[in-house]
Amino acid sequence: MTDRLERYRGKTILVTGGTGFIGSAVVAALDAAEARILVVRGRDSGSSEHVDGQARVEVLEGDVRSTSFWDAAVSEADCIFHFAAQTSSRHANRHPAEDLKANLGPVARFVDACQRLERRPDIVFAGTVTQVGFTTKYPLDETVRDSPITVYDINKLAAEQYLRYYAREVGGRSVTLRLPNVYGPGPVSRHGDRGILNLMIRKALAGESLIVYGSGEYMRDFVHVSDIANAFVTAGASWGTVSGHHYVLGSGDGHTVLEMVHLVRDLVAAATGTRVEIQHIELPAELPRIDYRSFVADSRRFQADTGWSPRLTLSDGIAQTIQHSIDEART
Repeated sequence: MTDRLERYRGKTILVTGGTGFIGSAVVAALDAAEARILVVRGRDSGSSEHVDGQARVEVLEGDVRSTSFWDAAVSEADCIFHFAAQTSSRHANRHPAEDLKANLGPVARFVDACQRLERRPDIVFAGTVTQVGFTTKYPLDETVRDSPITVYDINKLAAEQYLRYYAREVGGRSVTLRLPNVYGPGPVSRHGDRGILNLMIRKALAGESLIVYGSGEYMRDFVHVSDIANAFVTAGASWGTVSGHHYVLGSGDGHTVLEMVHLVRDLVAAATGTRVEIQHIELPAELPRIDYRSFVADSRRFQADTGWSPRLTLSDGIAQTIQHSIDEART
């Protein structure tokens, strides 16, 4: 990691959504770089915790939906990590115009500002593995044809295409990392359809029953947030191989939702002595079809192009997250 951080020396790095779950982890991963980091938080986002390191960190308020924000960002930044987004697919399906403004508009404004101001900062974008659409076969890599079935994924895919255009036609450098189910210590998601593994850990620690829809047979690829943060930092230091591409991230090790819930229950019991119940309920009628998918990532292309690989197994990552929550509750 030290060699990769060296490539950020002397640069101004801007992180939108920098006080959010993944954004704050990336800021922490960059903290040993001798760089200036501009952490952008929305007006309704949480506070930012920062441990002093080599980097000079400044926390700013900004609205990524505005032209003036991107004019300032493009004028000042050498590298941008773009995490600010509306992240609920259910909300997007109910409010497509709002999701367009939140998830596609900012990227279009970024490209527009770059062309008007004649600057070309690097940009690393957070996509999602659900952009490919409904999947039952796995593992999946970058060769699978995209066929999104939610408004959220349509806008994410369109934003990715804007950034591919930026890299291949405008003269900039961009890369999209499509994310699987990410978990670990960090801010709590504001949406009930995000952060399911973290939610299960919080419920188990509170002594509450863990609810599983149906049989819990759907396969997921869970990756610890520290491994994802490392992937973003690695991508931003690997432009010779990654620019103009998208990558599917994951552990390559699939677990059903039920297996994940059993792991949470057993590891919380080992840490606290309290063993909660697991309850199965019928699948809600309003559950989006994308939630019925099964997915496991094949990330060998990203590993070959950058040298990145996930470090934490699901069991170790859950245990670490549980312990972090226990320690935090004691302070």
